[in-house]
Amino acid sequence: MPDLTGVAQVPHGVNVFYSRLMLIKAVPLLVHIKWAQVKDIPKNNTDVIKFRRYSLLTAATTPLTTGVTPAGSQLEVETITATVRQYGDYITFSDFFLMTTLDPILTENTDILGQQFGNTIDQLTRDILAAGSTIQYASTAGARDEVTAAMKITRLEVKEGVRTLKGNNAKMITSMVDASTGFNTSPLPSCYIGICHTDTTYDLEEVAGFVKVEEYGQKKAMEGEIGTLAKVRFIETTNAKVFEDLGSGGTVDVYATLILGANAYGVSRISGAAIENIVKPKGSGDDPLNQRQTHGWKATFVARILNQNFMLRLEHAVTT
Repeated sequence: MPDLTGVAQVPHGVNVFYSRLMLIKAVPLLVHIKWAQVKDIPKNNTDVIKFRRYSLLTAATTPLTTGVTPAGSQLEVETITATVRQYGDYITFSDFFLMTTLDPILTENTDILGQQFGNTIDQLTRDILAAGSTIQYASTAGARDEVTAAMKITRLEVKEGVRTLKGNNAKMITSMVDASTGFNTSPLPSCYIGICHTDTTYDLEEVAGFVKVEEYGQKKAMEGEIGTLAKVRFIETTNAKVFEDLGSGGTVDVYATLILGANAYGVSRISGAAIENIVKPKGSGDDPLNQRQTHGWKATFVARILNQNFMLRLEHAVTT
């Protein structure tokens, strides 16, 4: 029997003035999929997607010999595969609860499940990105467990990260995914994107050369954007990865600030099954007395790093 939502979970209103407008929920800003390649799998095909790219040819620096045909080169294709998985959840309501509660439960439930879906996709993507192999540790640290409380994000750390991406030929990002339009993309002035925790914002805003969004002038800020430094536009979210107590001495929280270039990662769904809103009325399934109804969601999704050299994870501490 699934968990049943009833008056034990959502008590009746008390005998005082009661507002039917529910309190605003505190939810994280969902940002991690916005700069991904989005390639969907046609329905009734497969659960595996292949991202393909051609390897670059080496420079042809040897002079040609007169009358002699050179050996030539061959194209090589690199294939990266990812397997789509299903995710989902639901809430069960008793008929008695729906008859006796004051709250607009069904309306609220739609919003709550939508937030859960978005948060699920965001965290799945974050965890993939936070496991990348291009890592820069703050200050003199050479590993995560060497990061001390004093090793915070600095201008030089950000510039070093940008230098690494440029040295890896990582192009700047020129578009972003707009989930409100069905995962279509919208143009963006060329830049690298930094995804940082809200705790990191405290230190970034004190860094020399950091330009806050209030100082942008005519440039339009993205949702969650806090400012820019060294060609990196920083977006803050409480969903950013934090390695709790994994720093020096097992007592320092290590924060992962991601710096992304273009085509660093991709996401995929199965077309027509990216997200499904599922409502089962009373009497569905094993419910002989029409006592239960459910509301849930189901989605297909996978995220995959496409080029480790086009993204970087800067691990550092924050001011506490």
